[in-house]
Amino acid sequence: MATRHRSRRHLPPEGWPASLAGFPLGQWTADNRRFYARGTLNDERVEQLERLDMVWSHYDVAWEEGLAAAHGWAEEHGHLLAPLDATFRGAKVGIFLKNARAAARKAAEIERRRAEGLPVGSSAGALSQERREQLEEIDPSWCPTWPVEWQRAFHLTRQHLETGGELPAEPGVVVHQGEDLGRWVRLVRFGWDKLTAVQQWMCEHILGIQPAAEEDKPRPRRTQADKWALNCTAARQFYEREGHLRVPRKHIETIAVASGDGGRDGESGAAPVVRELRLGAWVSNQRSRAGALSPERVEQLSAIGMRWG
Repeated sequence: MATRHRSRRHLPPEGWPASLAGFPLGQWTADNRRFYARGTLNDERVEQLERLDMVWSHYDVAWEEGLAAAHGWAEEHGHLLAPLDATFRGAKVGIFLKNARAAARKAAEIERRRAEGLPVGSSAGALSQERREQLEEIDPSWCPTWPVEWQRAFHLTRQHLETGGELPAEPGVVVHQGEDLGRWVRLVRFGWDKLTAVQQWMCEHILGIQPAAEEDKPRPRRTQADKWALNCTAARQFYEREGHLRVPRKHIETIAVASGDGGRDGESGAAPVVRELRLGAWVSNQRSRAGALSPERVEQLSAIGMRWG
């Protein structure tokens, strides 16, 4: 049975010449693809093979399939700024676009080097102008200079405004296509100086976003060094008032520091802020961990009457 099975497998289909048995079709097809790429395959043979739906390049087929999926995704979402995990009918649109953007950046770098008279390496993997135009026909902003996540949030915010919505000011108010537009607007306002001039213009003139005033920006979190300096200031105030640093364990010291200051000398003109600090507990903790303190901190506390024993 096994022998009969092997012999039948090598027989050509019914009606085909026996000479085709065992014909290396895969190699023959690969050779014709290579001749076609070199431009040495005559037009008649090209036409014959194309009537058989010849696939000249698997890369071209993959591109056309990805482009078709990108078209479909854009029709559903209104843009081509898909997140990395985006799919359309099983096709990984997000990865396709990520790779296309990388290829576009490579093409742009090649053009830049050529314009500057610098050596240009291989153009393999660079996006052709034709393919770039195919994507730009779907969405002109498909490949922004800045992160695609930023451009997607910008587009969705503009879309929200064009449909009659108001500019969201707080996170969680408007979520569209998985993007928290209020959170994005807040980040834009507080991070205005980190944007390019073009991004600033887009946000201000298209969306009506204004940079946050200094008084509206969240205060930076105090570091451990800031906290230590703040408590040291309270200890110095206690010493100057009491003449010693024998602070009761439960004592709370009230001090006034410049707004936003972490315990360092306040800036002139800054409105003072009253702070209540658990000075007694802090002094006790410093005494118990004296061996871990830097010499500078030991010296500061010793100068205001700290008893280490």
